[in-house]
Amino acid sequence: MKLLSLIKELLILTIATFIIAVAVYFFQVPNHVSISSISGLSIVLIKFMPFSMSQITMFLNTVLLIIGFFTCGSEFGYKTVYTSILLPIFLGIFENVFPNISSLTGDAFLDVVCYTFVVSIGLAILFNRNASSGGLDIVAKIINKYFRIEIGKALSVAGMCIALSSFLAYDIKTVVLSVLGTYLNGIVLDHFIFDQNLKRRVCIVSPKKDEIRDFILNELHSGATIYKAIGAYHLEEREEIITIVNKQEFQKLMSFIDVVDPQAFITVYQVSNIQYRPKSLPERKFN
Repeated sequence: MKLLSLIKELLILTIATFIIAVAVYFFQVPNHVSISSISGLSIVLIKFMPFSMSQITMFLNTVLLIIGFFTCGSEFGYKTVYTSILLPIFLGIFENVFPNISSLTGDAFLDVVCYTFVVSIGLAILFNRNASSGGLDIVAKIINKYFRIEIGKALSVAGMCIALSSFLAYDIKTVVLSVLGTYLNGIVLDHFIFDQNLKRRVCIVSPKKDEIRDFILNELHSGATIYKAIGAYHLEEREEIITIVNKQEFQKLMSFIDVVDPQAFITVYQVSNIQYRPKSLPERKFN
């Protein structure tokens, strides 16, 4: 099972890295735009160095990989070693198979839009597997870990510096496209990562609290907290159940409540981040 899990993990990482390489080479390279990536910085540096884009990307990825390994943990490092090596290999293959690539859409702005959406799919897959394509993704991951800034915004901040660097080698139009593409890339990446992973804090007041509590614990296998609440109108004491669930669990919970108590009072809040003790560890005791 461990071998099968490893093969599955490597396959997912390979597909995600391939998607990123396709986005970079077929949508970013033809227009020389430098958008939120070390590959984008490499597009600028090839104007000043006698190396190919894949070679520069490999070197920069290696340096940042060492930093990421020590700051983001060994699992992140091991996975990103694989993707950091694989990305320049894919780019090198594309350079040899498709030399002198031209714009697929014939419009620089459309290429930037296509790049943004395609690369965000690959990056979202990697980030959700606790990996990255290397390079600037490592910088974004470090910023996210230590400053609690969302991945997309962290990537935008770091990427904006690289986008502005295109001024050193290309015209104003390329700089503007790089900046706009970097900003859009951060927004789209946050959508792919956080909008899919948002959890919901559900607060329930119902006389069927025992049935609802049992469903949360034994059917959803989730946790819950019960608070004493007093209604302002009649000053009657009631119990409020609060639980945090993902999208699928939320749908199941609401369907169950619609059956057992359609008149239950429910409020729902979006939760973007939670920190808790893993269930695999012994129960924590409070003094």
